[in-house]
Amino acid sequence: MSDPSLLENGVSRKRTALKVHGAALASLSFQGLGIIYSDIGTSPLYVLNGIWPSSGPVPSKEDVIGGISAIIWSLTLLPLIKYVLISLMFGTTQGEGGSFALYQGLYPPEDESDGDRTLTGESYIKSSKSTSSRLKQVLRAPLLVWCLLGTALTMADGVFTPAVSITSAVGGIAIAKSSVEAQIVPISIALLVVLFLAQQFGTGRLAFAFAPIAFLWFLLLIGTGIYNITTYPGIFRALDPSRAILLFVRTRNYDLLAGILLALTGCEAVFANLGQFNAASIRISFCCFVYPGLVLAYLGQGARLIVDGENVIQNAFYKSIPGSENGPLFWIVYVVAILATFVASQALITATFSLFQQVVNMKSFPSIRMHYTSETIMGQVYIPAVNWTLMIITVIIVAAFSNLTNLTNAYGFAVATVMFSTSLLLAVQMVYVKRWPILIATGYFLTFGFFDGLFWGAALKKVPHGAWVPLMIGLILMIFMVFWTWSKGLEDAFDGANRQNLRHFIWREDKFSVGEVEDSQEIAEQVKEEVSEPTYYYLPTQSFSSKDEGLKIEKRELTRIPTMAIFHKFTVGRGVPHTFVGFIRQWPALPQVLVFLSVSMLPIARVAPDDRYVVVKTRSLEGCYGVTYNIGFREHFDVNVDELVESLCNLEMQDMQYDPKGCEWSIAKIKAVSSRATHIVPHYHVVSKKIDAGYLTFMANWVRQYLIEEIYRRLTTMFPETVNWMTSAEEIIHVGINATI
Repeated sequence: MSDPSLLENGVSRKRTALKVHGAALASLSFQGLGIIYSDIGTSPLYVLNGIWPSSGPVPSKEDVIGGISAIIWSLTLLPLIKYVLISLMFGTTQGEGGSFALYQGLYPPEDESDGDRTLTGESYIKSSKSTSSRLKQVLRAPLLVWCLLGTALTMADGVFTPAVSITSAVGGIAIAKSSVEAQIVPISIALLVVLFLAQQFGTGRLAFAFAPIAFLWFLLLIGTGIYNITTYPGIFRALDPSRAILLFVRTRNYDLLAGILLALTGCEAVFANLGQFNAASIRISFCCFVYPGLVLAYLGQGARLIVDGENVIQNAFYKSIPGSENGPLFWIVYVVAILATFVASQALITATFSLFQQVVNMKSFPSIRMHYTSETIMGQVYIPAVNWTLMIITVIIVAAFSNLTNLTNAYGFAVATVMFSTSLLLAVQMVYVKRWPILIATGYFLTFGFFDGLFWGAALKKVPHGAWVPLMIGLILMIFMVFWTWSKGLEDAFDGANRQNLRHFIWREDKFSVGEVEDSQEIAEQVKEEVSEPTYYYLPTQSFSSKDEGLKIEKRELTRIPTMAIFHKFTVGRGVPHTFVGFIRQWPALPQVLVFLSVSMLPIARVAPDDRYVVVKTRSLEGCYGVTYNIGFREHFDVNVDELVESLCNLEMQDMQYDPKGCEWSIAKIKAVSSRATHIVPHYHVVSKKIDAGYLTFMANWVRQYLIEEIYRRLTTMFPETVNWMTSAEEIIHVGINATI
C-alpha cells in the first residue's frame, strides 16, 4: 500500500530536457551567448597569430586567403554541422550533453524507483541474448574509459580556457602601453582570481550579467569585421573551400592546422552545456548571431593582414582595430575584450561544473558538496571544491607558461581529443540508441572522424611544446575516475548481492495481549480489546517461509524497543539493505518503527510537503515501512521526522474503515516513539577479494589489495555519502560491515 499523492499531482520522477517557447526561449538563447559561445567567440583574439606567429614572416596574400578559408570551413563543418546541428540530437533524456552523457545514453541507469520500496519481493535480472546486445556489453568498458578520457580532457580545458583567454586579452595593452608589458601576467592572475570568486553567485546570475557583454562583443566583431572587409573585398574568395585545400598543397605545412584548431576551442562547450540550456536555444543563438559574427571577424582580420601585413602581424586582433592605436575605439574594444574573456572563461568553468555533476551522479567520482543555483534548471550547479581547485591550477599555469605562445601550444590538444571522442561515441549511439542504419553511422564517423583526426594529429605534435600539460591533467583525472568507477561498482555489487528478502531472516509468531503503548496511555486505555502483538525471531542461517511452520529451526528472539530507526539505502533495488542484517546480528532488537529510506531527486526546484514521502507498508513485520524521500534539486538533504511521521500516519489512516482499533494503535505507537528517531547508515570496511590470475596471481592480488584497502578505503572515509546531509552527526549511527569485494 502506498501514498498516491505524488502520482495524483503529476510529478515526474525523471528529469527531462528543458522545453521553453516564445519569450522564454529568446531569453535562454540570449543567456547562451554569455555562457556557451563566449569561448569560441573570443578566439579571434589569438587565432591568426597562432597560425602565423608575430616573430615569423608575413604570409602571402594567397596564404592568408587559404588560412581564412580553412578557418571558415572548419567552423562550418565542426561547430555548426557536427555540434550544433547533429550532436545536440544526442543529449540524454535528462537533457544532459557531453562525452559522459553519450555513454549514459548507451548504458542508462536502471530505474528502480518503485521496486526500491519493496522489502519482501525478489529481484530478477533480465538478460538479453541477442548478438547486438552482447557486442554492446563487450564495448562497455572500452567506451567507458574512452568517454571518461573525453570528459577529463574537457575538464582540463576548464583550466586552459581562462588562462589563454584572459592572458591574450590583457596582452593587448602592450600595443598601446609597451611599458606595462611585464605586468601582463600579474594583471591576468588578479583578473582570474576575481572570476573564480564570482562563481558562487550561480550560472543564472552570471549569465544575465555576461550575456550583454557577449552580445556587445559580437556586435564589435561584426562591425569591425565589415569595416575591415571594405579594405580588401577580395577576401571573400576565402568562402571557396578549394582555397583551404590549395594552402596545404602549396605550403605542405601540416602544423598550420594546430593554429586553425584554436578557432574551434570552445565548440565542445556547445554540447557539454546542453544540460544548462536546451538544444533550441543553443541552435538559435549560434546560427543567427555567433556564426555570422565569427565569419565576418575572420574575413576582416584577413583583409587587414593582406593590406597591412608588416604592422598587423604583430598582433592580428588589436592591430586590425580601425582607428589609431590610442584611439577611443581601441580602448572600447580592449575593455570589452577583457570582459568578454571573463565570459569565455565562464563557458568552460560552467561546463566543468556540469561534467562533475554528471560523473558524481553516475558514481564515477566521490560525493562532493554541490549548490544548485537555479529554481528552474537542474543542470545549473556550483561546486566549491572544483571551483577553488580550478582557480589554483589556472593561476599556476599562467605563472608557469609566462607568455601567450607557450599557452596556445598547450591549449589545442584537449579540444582535438574531445572532438574525436565525441565523433566515436556519436557513431555508436546512432546504431544502438537511435537505431539508424550502420551505413549512416559509418559515413558519419569516416567524415567527421577524418577531420577530427587531422586536427588531433596536428595537436599531437605540440605535446613536447606544452600540450603535455592538459594531457597529463586529463590522464590523471581519467585514471582516477576509472579507478573510482571500478571500486564503487564492486562495493555497490556487494551491497546488491547482500540485500535480503525480509521474510528470509525474520520469523514471526503471533500471540495476543492487551495493547500498551509507552507515552500514549490515553489511547491505550481506549483500546481495551485484545490486539495482535507478535513475537519476532532472527534466523541467522535459514531462509524461511510460512510453509515450513512445523520445522525446528535455530532462532533468536528480537526484542521490540520503543524507538524509530531510519535505515538509509544508498543503492537502488529490492530487499532490505545489508546494514539492517548487520544491525540485528550485532544487536538483537527491533525498533518499534522501522523505516527503510531511499532518496529520489526530482527535476523540480522544491517538492511540496504532501509529495515529500512515498510510503509502502510491509505487512509481514509490524511497524515496518519502505519510503522514498523525494527531494528537489535546490533543497538540502534533511529528513524532517515530523513530516515523515505524518506520512506514516496518513498511510495507516487508510485502514481506519477496516480496522479502526488497530489503526489507532499503530498511529499511537508511531507518534510515541518518533521523538527518538535515529538514522542508520552503512560503513563498509572494504577488503580485497582474492582472485586467480595464473602466474600473476601474487602481483595481481597485491595491486588489488593496495588499491582497495589503502586508497579506496581511505577515500570513502574522506568523502562520505553523507557529505550533503543537513542531519546532525549525533543522530547518525554508522554500522560497520566487512565487505569483501
